[in-house]
Amino acid sequence: MKMSYGSTDVLHGVDLDIHRGEIFALLGPNGAGKTTTVEILEGFRQRSAGTVRVLGTDPARGDDAWRGRIGLVLQSWRDHRRWRVAELLTHFATYYPDPRDPVELLAVVGLTKQADKQVDQLSGGQRRRLDVALAIVGRPELVFLDEPTTGFDPEARRDFHELVERLAREEGVTILLTTHDLAEAERLADRIAMLVGGRIRVCGTPSELAHQAAAQAEVRWTAPDGLARSERTADPSRLVWELHRDAAGPIADLEVRRPTLEDTYLHMVHQGDDAGADTPRAERHNA
Repeated sequence: MKMSYGSTDVLHGVDLDIHRGEIFALLGPNGAGKTTTVEILEGFRQRSAGTVRVLGTDPARGDDAWRGRIGLVLQSWRDHRRWRVAELLTHFATYYPDPRDPVELLAVVGLTKQADKQVDQLSGGQRRRLDVALAIVGRPELVFLDEPTTGFDPEARRDFHELVERLAREEGVTILLTTHDLAEAERLADRIAMLVGGRIRVCGTPSELAHQAAAQAEVRWTAPDGLARSERTADPSRLVWELHRDAAGPIADLEVRRPTLEDTYLHMVHQGDDAGADTPRAERHNA
């Protein structure tokens, strides 16, 4: 898929294949093109060239029936403040041919006690749960989550993550998540794609990404002379074996730190910056 603004290409060379029922995270620095990519997939923005299919349909030609199969949880939404929670959810349910029962759905998202509250009386975490309820009341097959836990406290974030996992694992809903929270992506996503400089640099499970990025593990230990030592290596098992062999016994304070998603992400971002150092900076998006 390609996206251009005038003579500037902002999306090019990106190929994504998201499987039914998986949680897929799209990561990238600000300006990398995540929002434009998602807007094209949602049918809100026209691409310049390329082929896109979402639930078997070109989003640019999606009709009401197609839109009814998709749920959206936007990054920021402040409409309907004076509606009561249950009333708003019941009202939204009337737009769909086979909606979920609003009362049961409030229980699923943990908002039964807030049913009679006005929307503007909800906490941030409760509002995001309501956003999810509104997004899934029509039984969508695919849900887009854009920075869903921004501003959450740890407890609200944990509850929200559990809800997202239930949707995917128990109900088979496909989730496309965009986030700057790498720990969130690492916990939730089955697969992760990193969008850098307008291109998908890597795509796979967290462990596959670390392998593709050639990120190295760090082995730490205390040497016989009492000094703390550390070494980075692509083969930590071999290094640990060699340390045990040389010491002819246990190694004090031995610790192996595997590459994290953050290590991989920073490696890819810096690699992208180096590759694009001689080209104009522009927002690029791919799908």
